[in-house]
Amino acid sequence: MPVKNRFAELQDEITVWRRDLHENPEILFETHRTSALVADRLKEFGCDEIVTGIGRTGVVGVIKGKSDTSGKVIGLRADMDALPIHEQTGLEYKSKTDGAMHACGHDGHTAMLLGAAKYLSETRNFDGTVVVIFQPAEEGGGGGREMCEDGMMDRWGIQEVYGMHNWPGKPVGSFSIRSGAFFAATDQFDITFEGRGGHAAKPHETVDTTVMASQAVLALQTIASRNADPIDQVVVSVTSFETSSKAFNVIPQRVHLKGTVRTMSTEMRDLAETRIRDICAGIAGTFGGSVDVTYHRGYPVMVNHEEQTEFAAEVAKSVSGACEEAPLVMGGEDFAFMLEERPGAYILVGNGDSAAVHHPEYNFNDDAIPAGCSWWAEIVERRMPAA
Repeated sequence: MPVKNRFAELQDEITVWRRDLHENPEILFETHRTSALVADRLKEFGCDEIVTGIGRTGVVGVIKGKSDTSGKVIGLRADMDALPIHEQTGLEYKSKTDGAMHACGHDGHTAMLLGAAKYLSETRNFDGTVVVIFQPAEEGGGGGREMCEDGMMDRWGIQEVYGMHNWPGKPVGSFSIRSGAFFAATDQFDITFEGRGGHAAKPHETVDTTVMASQAVLALQTIASRNADPIDQVVVSVTSFETSSKAFNVIPQRVHLKGTVRTMSTEMRDLAETRIRDICAGIAGTFGGSVDVTYHRGYPVMVNHEEQTEFAAEVAKSVSGACEEAPLVMGGEDFAFMLEERPGAYILVGNGDSAAVHHPEYNFNDDAIPAGCSWWAEIVERRMPAA
């Protein structure tokens, strides 16, 4: 296929960009170097318009086709930010920044979309307009939401939007996708139990928050086992348990719990929040203490649109020969905000036998570059065929 051949030719160049990004990771909205590099590359490619500062540090590039009789505008999105993880790969191009690394492959996503942008700028073999979207702060900052709130979709008249993520454990360059709910809504909770601290030798004179909080950790698991419909998905994870005292002989005055809730529907999301509040209030009342529950709603469920998903899968088949149905993913993805504003689809591309994402030994597989770039380019050329 001509597109794949061109990206095979470009692979070494794109790999150089990717490894430079890997060496210089930036977290959340602090993607200043990355954003500048992206903008410089888009300028070199001859993009028709380049705008920085969308969603704080996001970058948008506009590429017009040879013609525009269709009036179609398609958005292609890649995320740019790294994670606060200390890299342990030992690579010669490992992170130069202590405590930060590209442990989720956003360096690869950015490089692949840059490669597609270079090709599309060279050929212009489509009828319409492409908007390439480089987003900061996917890893918990909600950069996708901020780009949308800055009016990105309306400003450039984006009609459909497509995203991609690498996936360890799948053969390099293979694809998988699913229609409908795909990635989970991801919420966070802070729970503080307040009691009456005291000496460990006199527990009868205290209101023991450690006992309260311990009961809560176990009781919260009944949301999944006894409140949720068994065919629905909900994961409640208490990930931090911190007492106000660290002494051996002191019953603490308060205990602070933190954790996450992951769901695949609005109804389950509402149920989980209600039950967390009710369970904690009941436990605190039973033991004579009090509780404060703060529930923060994070990324919504990421929902692929049916028509665009079928199209994305057909494009993937043309690139790699097949496209499997992906499983539900209980992780979050803030491309969800863009899919709430416009129809589109999100696909997974295989990263081979690598460490899992968010692991200090993870590395993006550069052999996936031709397939990923080809998918981007084919999305454009097939959805907006040249007049």
